[in-house]
Amino acid sequence: MDYFGGQAVSRRTVMKMTHNGVRSYCRTGLRFVMNLQKNIQEAMIMAALNKKSVDDINVKGQRVLVRCDFNVPLIDGKITDENRIVAALPTIKKLIADGGKVILCSHLGKPKGEPKPELSLAPVAVRLSELLGQEVKFAADPEVVGPNAKAAVEAMKDGDVILLENTRYRAEETKNGEEFSKELASLCDVFVNDAFGTAHRAHCSNVGVTKYVDTAVVGYLMEKEIAFLGNAVNNPERPFVAILGGSKVSSKISVIDNLIDKVDVLIIGGGMAYTFAKAAGGTVGDSLLEMDYLDYANKMKEKAAAKGVKLLLPVDNVVADAFSNDANTQVVPAGQIPDGWEGLDIGPETAKLFADAVKTAKTVVWNGPMGCFEMPNFAAGTKAVAAALAETDAVTIIGGGDSAAAVNQLGYGDKMSHISTGGGASLEFLE
Repeated sequence: MDYFGGQAVSRRTVMKMTHNGVRSYCRTGLRFVMNLQKNIQEAMIMAALNKKSVDDINVKGQRVLVRCDFNVPLIDGKITDENRIVAALPTIKKLIADGGKVILCSHLGKPKGEPKPELSLAPVAVRLSELLGQEVKFAADPEVVGPNAKAAVEAMKDGDVILLENTRYRAEETKNGEEFSKELASLCDVFVNDAFGTAHRAHCSNVGVTKYVDTAVVGYLMEKEIAFLGNAVNNPERPFVAILGGSKVSSKISVIDNLIDKVDVLIIGGGMAYTFAKAAGGTVGDSLLEMDYLDYANKMKEKAAAKGVKLLLPVDNVVADAFSNDANTQVVPAGQIPDGWEGLDIGPETAKLFADAVKTAKTVVWNGPMGCFEMPNFAAGTKAVAAALAETDAVTIIGGGDSAAAVNQLGYGDKMSHISTGGGASLEFLE
């Protein structure tokens, strides 16, 4: 067994993370060749194979570029959810305490390669300054690595912190372009990847830059994510229950297939459940439906039965005559949704069924809400599942994205063992 972030991770986890063809080679022990046919993030392999983290390096007097995930929601320039910022603090504080010159970078939203003031990281710099109790100087360069950034880095003293502008202001960022990767690397002596939220992307600021620095390691958040998700999938305490929600079967094909090989109970709710209901011969009215995946749904039911995995699907639904919080609603049996109505949440009997399944679990992984939880009248199913997880003694892991937003908005965030900062990244890890 190896240990990351205080959690045991088996060699099977290492094999899982390398099965898609990613291979490593040793120069400093920290450079890797990525097979882009499968976009598994390089830092995961760094952590699993080399076990190099911020605890393994001396950053005194060194310029340290830290890739964080500050992709936080903003309304009128105000941060409405700072969980990702808070999650990055342990690594940042460690580097400050060790005398590093800390240069932070991140993306925010999708500016698509051009500067957009509403997607500037300036508000993040302000909030970081408050949380750290020291100034975080913001380098406001539309080209990211521009005169402001270069001057700020040149003037840094040990323990100083600066934040670069949104990395996606550069079109090359999402293409993993060589020029921008070199520019980022030119600012630093050491690179730290602590952005699990982008772990499924091969971009300049998390992969490309590693080719041009001699020392590249991972931060505490990345270690923690790998430890929790790696253990949950490859070495879970049983019974192991996985809960999948969200809108589409097509977005979670590999996840469903893979989890059936690993779990004791698989719960499927949310919009994807209507495809399963239709595949079973039911009627789903105007509910979200993927006709191309009916055969797949039936095959997954057959596979679960053959594996002895309990597959739980909704037995009733809350339906509405319009996609609106103010629509008329009724509760109907699953697979019996009338024309002109659409399913927007699991029903009360389903909520009880799913909650009961969680009560006996020892490990639970949840990715995706049970309904349109953003609308209060269709949040009951998601809230029931969140409440059940909050009350259990099991290890509970929330797979980022909408499910993370749901447990936090509903007030259960502090009751979970781990809330991932990466929605898409956690899904790809589960594959």
